[in-house]
Amino acid sequence: MPLRIGQPLDHDFSEPLGLLADCHRRIEYFLDVLIRLSALAGRPLKPEQWKDLEKALNYFVISGPRHTADEEESLFPRLRASRDPRAADALERLSQLERDHEMAEVHHRAVDRFCRRWLDLGFLSDSDTRNLQDRLGELRAIYREHILIEDEQLFPTAAQVLSEEELLEIGREMQDRHSL
Repeated sequence: MPLRIGQPLDHDFSEPLGLLADCHRRIEYFLDVLIRLSALAGRPLKPEQWKDLEKALNYFVISGPRHTADEEESLFPRLRASRDPRAADALERLSQLERDHEMAEVHHRAVDRFCRRWLDLGFLSDSDTRNLQDRLGELRAIYREHILIEDEQLFPTAAQVLSEEELLEIGREMQDRHSL
């Protein structure tokens, strides 16, 4: 389903796995915005482009860490605690997914630094533009595999092995985290 920024979410906190997948669509959307706009980094932005860049940066500064916490503090521990043999394959992937979160955070900090400089100066040097585009390329590669694993393997497994109560607890924790 296409992303509809500003529209109601497809899922709510009573469906935490669906909500996490919805967040993946937003990550993909805002990363695409950054990549598209990075082609313009050598020159000033138009007002609408400026707003789009700020929205994308703010999404990754505010919502990105919450999404990571939703997974690492709520979902992953419950999967690790599961004794269901169907969780074995998913459990083998958790360390990789956590490393992906760490690597993505490093790249996001650099992207934010380059883009804030761009917004302050109105342009980026050729070197900074290349660095920005390299970081965005790395993020695209990380997220492509990371999101595929979670959407295709981890979330379906969690839906099978976690109880309804555990899923509701995850949803409540996510709601608390996102209402801060």
